[in-house]
Amino acid sequence: MKKSLYIVLVIAALALLVAPVAAQGMTEVTWFVGLGTGTQADQIEVQNKIVEAFNASQSDIHLNINIAASNQVAPDALSTLIAAGTAPDIVGPVGFDGSNQFAGQWLDLQPLVDSAGYDLAQFPEALVNLYQAGDEGLLGIPFAVFPGLIYYNADLFDEAGLNYPPTEFNSKYTMPDGSEVDWDWNTVAEIGKILTVDANGNDATSADFDPTAIVQYGFVQQWAIERAEMSTFGGFPVIDPATGKVNIPESARAQAEWNWNGVWKDHFIPSATASNSDLMKPSEFASGNVGMARVQLWYTCCLGDLDANWDLGVMPSYNGTTYAPADADTFRVHKDTKNAEAAFTVLQYLLGDGALDLLTAYGAYPARPDLQEASIQLKAEQYPSVQNWDIVAPSLEYAAVPHHESWFPGYNKGQQRFNDFRTLLYSDGGADIDINAELDKLQADLQSIVDQAG
Repeated sequence: MKKSLYIVLVIAALALLVAPVAAQGMTEVTWFVGLGTGTQADQIEVQNKIVEAFNASQSDIHLNINIAASNQVAPDALSTLIAAGTAPDIVGPVGFDGSNQFAGQWLDLQPLVDSAGYDLAQFPEALVNLYQAGDEGLLGIPFAVFPGLIYYNADLFDEAGLNYPPTEFNSKYTMPDGSEVDWDWNTVAEIGKILTVDANGNDATSADFDPTAIVQYGFVQQWAIERAEMSTFGGFPVIDPATGKVNIPESARAQAEWNWNGVWKDHFIPSATASNSDLMKPSEFASGNVGMARVQLWYTCCLGDLDANWDLGVMPSYNGTTYAPADADTFRVHKDTKNAEAAFTVLQYLLGDGALDLLTAYGAYPARPDLQEASIQLKAEQYPSVQNWDIVAPSLEYAAVPHHESWFPGYNKGQQRFNDFRTLLYSDGGADIDINAELDKLQADLQSIVDQAG
């Protein structure tokens, strides 16, 4: 009996010894999922299949996947792994906001890109530049992108006798009187007023217009954050590299004033109270009571309830230049990886052979040009009224740089301070603010946040 037990224990011990030996010839790479999307059941299934396919495709690297229980607990889970010295090699997909929670933790990919001869030229330069982080280098490669666009309600344009927004960048727009004007934010304001109508049928250009009884608005910044709105007039670093101080540039100030005028002076943009009213359900543009919305491509998620023909137009210009703030998700490599080259091999697979399945599971638009047609075809089948899908890819070339979620010291508090400013602007109390004084206060408060962050 004792001899039999001894033999079993010996066999078990030998098995434990053999297992590491069998794996010694392979480099272990871990992929952490959850800091962005990827924790839904159908996404998990696809991701697991990608891991299986990668492992079956070669014999040098063994890829493991670690999926957080949810997006909410993922930051703590990743923090724990990093603190324990067991950081994953690859993290993603994750956007800029999620990545900024771990600022300073990401590997510069440029040496690996150069060594592997990876082709960054396949992407628009502006898109690649979103991932350039000064002295930190190239912290990501474009994967899933959501360019900024103008969504417009074609039925409301027809009813108002207006031409549709242009489908070519830096083009002209023909006004109702036949005059041709630049497609810029001033033009958006003018046609936004024509599209804004009160309960008596008067539009916002009429002397009889009643701003207390609006039943249709001309324009909305759909589901936006403040830095994204400001970036429609030009991307900007929160800290001026020339001075090392926080600076809200003139372009951002002009944009905030444009918004304030739209809400409180010209009344073609809904206030927060209007946006939260029954008039704007299930969401502003999807309600059918808004003529135009500035929002990223991901909003195609939520237009199934819109009982109207709608389409897409290009972003307008500011001072002759067009800026289209884009959202973007990708994969990051942790700076402490002990297997950088192997991790980059896996990364190339996720961006390459595994990309289309992953992008489909994530509901994302491909940064890779060769995958974009298939992605758009799926959207075209979902929304047959939309004809202008061909403007989506060119819009990526106008991505505002730096990104509206680019990091700065005290990022989380600072980003919240930006959004507190936005809340004030759109709230009922916003009608009485001195917009320039509030922008000065925003700048001063951000400087304090940066200083406290050290």
